Amino acid sequence: VQIVESGGGLVQPGGPLRVSCAASGFTFSTYIMSWFRQAPGKERELVAVISSTGSTTDYADSVKGRFTISRDNAKSTVYLQINSLEPSDTAVYYCKARRTIGVVRPIDYWGQGTQVTVSS
Repeated sequence: VQIVESGGGLVQPGGPLRVSCAASGFTFSTYIMSWFRQAPGKERELVAVISSTGSTTDYADSVKGRFTISRDNAKSTVYLQINSLEPSDTAVYYCKARRTIGVVRPIDYWGQGTQVTVSS
C-alpha cells in the first residue's frame, strides 16, 4: 500500500494551491478519502472528506467555501483545491484512506504528508 501526497510548497497569501494524493496497493474506489492537516504545535485536524464514489463531501467549518475535495477513481487520486490561502493554512497536509464496509473494523492508510506554507 502506498499513499503519496504532492503539490505542497511555499505560496503567497490569497493564492490557490492544489495538493494531490496518489494511492496504490488497494481498491481505491471502495475507500473513503480524507484530508487532514497539522500545524506546528497543534493537533491534526480533519479538513475534508469524500465518499468512495465522490458523491458526498464534507468540510470543516474553518475551510468551507475555500477548500474543495475531489477524486478520480480511474487514477486512484484524490485532490484538495485550496483557494484564498491564509497564513493559518500553513500545515502539513495528510491524506487518509478508510474502508468501513465489509470489514470487522475500519482499515486506515495514511500518507507521509506534504508541507504547505503560506507566506509573503
